[in-house]
Amino acid sequence: MSKGSEEFREIANNSRHFLWFALVFSVFVNILMMTGPLFMLQVYDRVLGSRSEETLVALVVLVLGLYGFMWLLDFARSRLLARYGARFQSSMDDRVFEAQLGNDGSRPETASAQRDLEAVQGVFASSALTSIMDVPFTPLFIGVIFIFHPLLGWFALAGGLVLVCITLLSQVLTSKRVSEAQGRSEIANRFGENARRASELIRGQGMIQPVTERWMSHRMTALQDNMTAVDWTGAFSTFTKSFRLSLQSLVLALGAWLVLGGEMSAGAMIAGSILLGRALAPIEQIIGRWPQIARARQGWLSLRTFWDQMPDIPERTQLPPPSGQLDVKGVTISTAPGKPPLLYNVSFSVAPGEALGVIGKSGSGKTTIARTVLGLVTPTLGECRLGGALIQHYRAEDLGTYIGYLPQDPMLITGTIAENIARMSMEPDSAMVVAAAQKAKAHELILSLPDGYETRIEDNKIGLSGGQRQRIALARALFGDPVLLVLDEPNSALDQEGSDALNSAISTMKAEGRSVIIMTHRPIAISQCDTLLIVEKGAVKAQGPRDEIIKSMMKNSDGISRMVGDAQK
Repeated sequence: MSKGSEEFREIANNSRHFLWFALVFSVFVNILMMTGPLFMLQVYDRVLGSRSEETLVALVVLVLGLYGFMWLLDFARSRLLARYGARFQSSMDDRVFEAQLGNDGSRPETASAQRDLEAVQGVFASSALTSIMDVPFTPLFIGVIFIFHPLLGWFALAGGLVLVCITLLSQVLTSKRVSEAQGRSEIANRFGENARRASELIRGQGMIQPVTERWMSHRMTALQDNMTAVDWTGAFSTFTKSFRLSLQSLVLALGAWLVLGGEMSAGAMIAGSILLGRALAPIEQIIGRWPQIARARQGWLSLRTFWDQMPDIPERTQLPPPSGQLDVKGVTISTAPGKPPLLYNVSFSVAPGEALGVIGKSGSGKTTIARTVLGLVTPTLGECRLGGALIQHYRAEDLGTYIGYLPQDPMLITGTIAENIARMSMEPDSAMVVAAAQKAKAHELILSLPDGYETRIEDNKIGLSGGQRQRIALARALFGDPVLLVLDEPNSALDQEGSDALNSAISTMKAEGRSVIIMTHRPIAISQCDTLLIVEKGAVKAQGPRDEIIKSMMKNSDGISRMVGDAQK
């Protein structure tokens, strides 16, 4: 058994005493369910026969007390089940969310894990699980009917078996349809979420109508499948309800026939009908809630698979803060057999106080180099060391403080600007936030916003431009004084003022003995670089001091000479 499977089992068993208590309460709840039938038996056979008002009052008081006790037990049972579901969800929420943010976030089971978890928690919070717990007591109620009269008991047993067969048939015929409908809905939801993230592009490129049509196509397919599933489950649910009511009436009629023949009392006739309804009610409720139960079962299996395949995160010793010395040796990154590697035998070094410019066309491997340095990609061959230690040997939370990263898309997270700069810390250090903003020359920009550092960002509704977002993201990268700064196309949205601020930040980093890597295909970004690395199709074509590489490339390539030559201006 894998570590993930053991952890999943441990989480599932962590609060299982809640389930055991719920099962114990179910025993007493179902025993107390016989209060009504026995009360009817006593009223018809004793009270009406003796015409004793004192007996009637005593029975009513006793019944009300028993019903009150049953309510308390049933309420406690539902609370226990709901809290087991809540504990199960809370124990997994953080790992599921972290997995969605990690390298395995693109796996289908990872993308839907949160919804799977909510489906499992939802079934524990509903009455579906209490119905399942009540089903084992159905034979108890039918057994009591046998005590009233064997013929009545056999009739009830036959009706119960028919209802069980209908339940099994419902599962066989509807499970696949329910699963397909849920899968179609998942596809539609993912498409809609993707479209919402690209809403500006869709509006700007006049794509609203075709995207809406595609989304409607997914939605209509999901809706049709859902209606098919609802029709099937509804057919079984309504038939079960009608069948149960019919059985109760037939049992009442059979009981009346037996009463007329003097084989049983009128009270037993009424009690038998009520007991049969109580015996079959859980089965009817299970059929009615079958889509929810099926979704929760599917979610449970998916979560178990997800947990089993979750990569183990080894415990790492906390290493001391490294220097800015970065050494990349012979790094090769392969994707799949038969396909060209993303990087091939890439080697370079960056010393503290130096800036390295990585130049290449789009798709040449620049971003992959950045991701390797950040520890987001593990080399197939070779190694990447920061301060002498392998990148993989640093704890993820520590490595993030040692390396500042400015991605191509400077996305800001919902929250205040101060929280974004502080990397969403629950208690941002104001002095460090302001220092990072000042180093990125974004302090005055932030002060000009409506609420300054407390200005909230909600899907960029405050109207930040691309350059403004990039400068705030640069401040985030500089937060905490990292020893290495990785900039991926940092000039993509900056104006002259923003470019000056970027160059100033790079100069400051170098002066403080920290190292910088700049991934770019824009020449203006290499003006602060000491060395250059030219990459093409994942391989190093040239590297060395900036001026030497410029001279060499000017002799061999007019295109590159124009690109790097402009950087001198």
